[in-house]
Formats: sequence, structure tokens, C-alpha cells
Amino acid sequence: MKPPNEVGLYVHFPWCVQKCPYCDFNSHPLKEPLREAEYREALLDDFERELERFGDRRIATVYFGGGTPSLFSAETFRILLDRLPDAREITLEANPGTVERGDFAAYRQAGITRVSLGAQSFDAARLNVLGRIHNVDDIGNAAREAKSAAVQSLNVDLMYALPGQTVDEALDDLAQAIRLEPDHISWYQLTIEPRTEFARRPPVGLPDVDRACEIEEAGIELLERHGYRRYEVSAFAREGHPCEHNVNYWRFGDYLGIGAGAHGKFTNDDGEVFRTAKPSQPRLYLAGGEGETTAVPYDELPGEFMMNALRLVDGVEEKLFEARTGLGFDVVGDRVAEFVDWGLMDAGRLALTTTGFRQLNGVVLRFLA
Repeated sequence: MKPPNEVGLYVHFPWCVQKCPYCDFNSHPLKEPLREAEYREALLDDFERELERFGDRRIATVYFGGGTPSLFSAETFRILLDRLPDAREITLEANPGTVERGDFAAYRQAGITRVSLGAQSFDAARLNVLGRIHNVDDIGNAAREAKSAAVQSLNVDLMYALPGQTVDEALDDLAQAIRLEPDHISWYQLTIEPRTEFARRPPVGLPDVDRACEIEEAGIELLERHGYRRYEVSAFAREGHPCEHNVNYWRFGDYLGIGAGAHGKFTNDDGEVFRTAKPSQPRLYLAGGEGETTAVPYDELPGEFMMNALRLVDGVEEKLFEARTGLGFDVVGDRVAEFVDWGLMDAGRLALTTTGFRQLNGVVLRFLA
């Protein structure tokens, strides 16, 4: 099995102004002056170490995520990107109202080609419940500023099934996002994750399963009516604007992960698949902690591959299974044939039918068993 020629690069920025109660990402409230220069140097050192694993494979996409990367200046991204060959897609996550250290024009000049705005809702009361620090006007202002900076692609993150939310209110949120004319909309259901504030103190009035499904079905119809094609469980894009970096994840591609709490995946020249994880605490990362590297056992590869690939509406070609795992298709062939017979998967391609997609979690669990 040959390692893929192209890889992604994920860069994690662990600080936020405050921690949102639903968030289970590695983010830490900023309680002291931002250690920007020190963190930037740690990222550069980390990157040089990671390159030793990946050799001369091309970095095709870069994703600056967090946390809140837009707490950092455009100068930091310019310095980081100067170390990289030109990537096709370079995404910066930004929260409306928190572009404290520079504007989108400066980020664009530094090399950012794609901006992902964490809007989450256009309802002031629900923004407050979600612990967001921006207001509704901030969302529109940030979207217009990003467009005027001529970024090549703009994404808006939005949540549904929020506390007390009706179908009409969820659709109104979507309609307001659509009016901003982003190229991509990430629309995902609020879920209560372990070790979050919402897990400790659940919000009142969460929609039940039936209402959440009703919201989802109506929302998908609205998005598609306005030219946003669903290509992944929670991702909708206009023609030519899917997120390449995330598609690489779902196709079980390789990617470097640098920064506090960042994860990565790589395939060595012998076809073995490894996971990497960096120290999650910024102080440990800044102290030079290199994290852990662990091999993915062969018996876990089929489940990991299918868990990612089946999230894509069009699925993936069958030959990709062997290319990414080094295992013969016969490892999953019988189970795939079973799902094809049941009308849950397409024949000749690792993709769920419309009926199967509604039962995604159940199908994936069979491959994990």
C-alpha cells in the first residue's frame, strides 16, 4: 500500500475568549496575555518534526482551527504559511466579533483563501444560551468583510435543535444565513457531549427526536432549493465549494496535526497507519511536549474507514478501501453485500442509499462490531 501523495495540515489554536457550554474541543479561556510569538515558534518546531514523517508528500490543504485562531494576528499566519508550499485551500476559523488582531483583508494578504465563520444562530437569546460572545449584527458584518476581502470561499457554521427551537425558528436561522450568500454552510445538530458544561447542566427545552428530524428534513429542502447541495452529513456547498480539507478526512486520507491537542494520521512506506496526538494543555505543548504516536490495529481499520467514508453522500469508490487500509475488499465485502440486499447501500460503490443514509449510525456500528 502506497501512502497518499497529498496530505492535509491541521493547525490548532487552543485559546478562546470564553468556553462555550456545548464545546468539547480542546479550547481554553484566555486568562492572560496571548503568548502569540511563543506559540508560533512552537508550531514551527512542531511542523518541522512532522515533516520528517511525511517526507516529500505535498500539503494540499491547510486548516487553522480552534479555539479561536482569529485571536492571532495576520502576521502569525503569514509567517506560518511562508514555510509551506502553495496549498490549494487554506481555511481560517473565525468567530464574528473576535477578529481583534487584524481584519480579513490582512488575513487574505497573509495567504488565507477560505474563512469559516462560527455564527451558530441568528437569534440573540439562543446565542446567549450557547455562550457566544458575538451578536447577530456581528455575523453579517463579518461575512460582508470576508467577502470584500475577496476570500475564495466563505463558510457559515450554524446549529439546529437548540433549546426551545421550533421548526420555523430553525428555518429562519437558515434563511438568514442563506441571505448572506456564503459558498458553504455547515449545519449540524446540537448534541450534548460528555465533559461539557451542558452535560453537567443540560439546557431546558431541547427538541425531541421527532422535532429534530422534522427540522432536518425541512432545512435540507430549503438549502437545496437555494443551490446548496448536501455532500456530507452536515455540510452543504454551492458548486465548486466543498471543503477539500474535510473531504480528505472523510476519504481516510493522511494529515499532519500540529498545535496543542492536535491529532494527525499518517501512513508509512510499509503501509502501516498511525495516529498522532499532541499534548492538550498549552503549557505542556509550549514546554516542548511532542505527544504520542500509536499504530492503528489492522482489525480497527475497516470500521474507521467506513465510519468516515459513509458520511459522504456520494460515498467513495470501492478500490479506495484497499488503497487506504492495505486490506482486501473481502474483509468488508460480505457485510456490504448484505446492506446492498437490504437496500441500504449502492452496488459497486461504498455509498449509502437515501434510506441507508437515514440509518447512518446503525450501518456504521455494524462495521465497527
